Amino acid sequence: MNAGRDNRLGVAMPSPSWRWLFPACLLLASAAFASARAAPSINNAAPELVLSELGGETFDLTKLRGKVVMVNYWATWCAPCKKEMPVLNSFYRRYHDQGLVIIGISADRPQDFPRMRRVSGTLAYPTSTLDRISLDGFGPPTGFPLTYVIDRDGIVRDQFIDVREDLLRDVVLPLLRH
Repeated sequence: MNAGRDNRLGVAMPSPSWRWLFPACLLLASAAFASARAAPSINNAAPELVLSELGGETFDLTKLRGKVVMVNYWATWCAPCKKEMPVLNSFYRRYHDQGLVIIGISADRPQDFPRMRRVSGTLAYPTSTLDRISLDGFGPPTGFPLTYVIDRDGIVRDQFIDVREDLLRDVVLPLLRH
């Protein structure tokens, strides 16, 4: 019997003390990648988010310190998204001058972009698409709709799966007043 050989297959195998190294490195690398793109955590600093808005402007979350920011993921095929859009739009119109910023990020596929652009054109706040994100610390959305609320210090304060007026009043308005 030769040391370092698997007798059944006749293939050279690393010595037993090194067998754990490759799986351990693979596990560490995948954990590091996953944590770099994990969803934002409540009461922690918001991750980086840089994208090109449909209007051509650059949205850079790190440059919005001092503002209350809502990052809203939506799609034209999402019925709950369509239901909350007028609520978000009205809230934005009312409070934009007090430091509220909303970015709507559409998950629509390219074949749905004409419809998405029509819907976006009815909104007072800027919109974009997932494919226009150049720096995404948020990772892929876990569902739709999904909205993150970020305070003036860049801390994620809440996550909504359904934007309602009472949530905006109870969670976002107090952040605007500070």
